[in-house]
Amino acid sequence: MPHIKVDDSLAGIRGLMNFRPETAEPLGALANALLKDTEGLTPAERELIATHVSYLNDCFYCHNSHGEIACIYLDGNRELVNQVRKDYEHAAISDKLKALLQVAAKVQQGGKFVTEDDIANARKHGATDRDIHDTVLIAAAFCMFNRYVDGLAANTPTDLSTYPARAKQVAEKGYGNHIFSKNQPVAENV
Repeated sequence: MPHIKVDDSLAGIRGLMNFRPETAEPLGALANALLKDTEGLTPAERELIATHVSYLNDCFYCHNSHGEIACIYLDGNRELVNQVRKDYEHAAISDKLKALLQVAAKVQQGGKFVTEDDIANARKHGATDRDIHDTVLIAAAFCMFNRYVDGLAANTPTDLSTYPARAKQVAEKGYGNHIFSKNQPVAENV
């Protein structure tokens, strides 16, 4: 049960953002800038970083939500998403993404845990300054988003079948007020 009165029909961060639309707008814009961008990292890679950091933070809602969005971008490859979530070093992903996930995991622990060696490793595997920047900001933002969701005990569906329909909507339309103020779409054959 949420610590504050929110619309029970809006799960997770959506209920919290609906509670304060004036903060939802810039948070949604940040999510779009970080996760929908196609320069450098792909949207799938960006969602995998968000998923991994949310998993490390034990934020059930966020790691399942963003894991499902990553599944949409990866043509339903849930096995890969689960491996990145739990053991990215053995996942069938690029060495560049592995190096960036290492950086993201360090950011999750605290910004000062990121070392020059971590950055050099990412560069060695082809990461650009923009890739490194975006990885650090995605990881930092998801620490905030995860704490927002869990700190207010947001309504978190445990039925994983409820996540794919919302994931499809986000993948198609992006993050924004239409996501935070509308009830959960009815699941289709997703």
